[in-house]
Amino acid sequence: MPTPKAHLVDDDEAIRDAVAWLFQSRQIPCRTYLSAEDFLSAGPEELSGCVVLDIRMTGMSGLELFDTLQERGIALPTIFLTGHGDVPMAVAALKKGAYDFFEKPFNDNELANRVLEALEHDARQRSAQASAQTIAARLDTLTSREKQVMELILAGKFNKVIADELKISMRTVEVHRARLLDKMGVKTAVELAQLLNRRS
Repeated sequence: MPTPKAHLVDDDEAIRDAVAWLFQSRQIPCRTYLSAEDFLSAGPEELSGCVVLDIRMTGMSGLELFDTLQERGIALPTIFLTGHGDVPMAVAALKKGAYDFFEKPFNDNELANRVLEALEHDARQRSAQASAQTIAARLDTLTSREKQVMELILAGKFNKVIADELKISMRTVEVHRARLLDKMGVKTAVELAQLLNRRS
């Protein structure tokens, strides 16, 4: 995964240079793009961080790019840069999941601070996603019987009750319990419940 950074998409060279310089002064990694098409050619599926996006550009507009990213399931936090007349469009974009918008001329430090928050937000989202994938992979290693035992453990049932319900010996329940806890990387039923709660 490439280094998380602010991906600045604006067809105005002066704005690109000014915002890139601002980010550099705040130690925010930044990459600039001349257009929405330029950004899409970079393979946004492989990128991480956030997008700082001019709402009006020649060719594909910022809103069209945002819609395209959403359609592709690319959840990079997006901050729009707008002119005064574009505020209603920016508000509509917020309702569709944009992270924020700034009306030009904007306060440099406020924009930089919000971009840092967006980078942190993306990092948290990716960490949660990776955690969920790890948990799913561990669950896939369980046998059908271990999954049955796990569900009954999570329901708070004791080994003897589980043995009676599944019509197996208590010793067999203990073996399944030990194996499934080991596969899930936890030591107790409480830790197992906490781990599975992280998926939601």
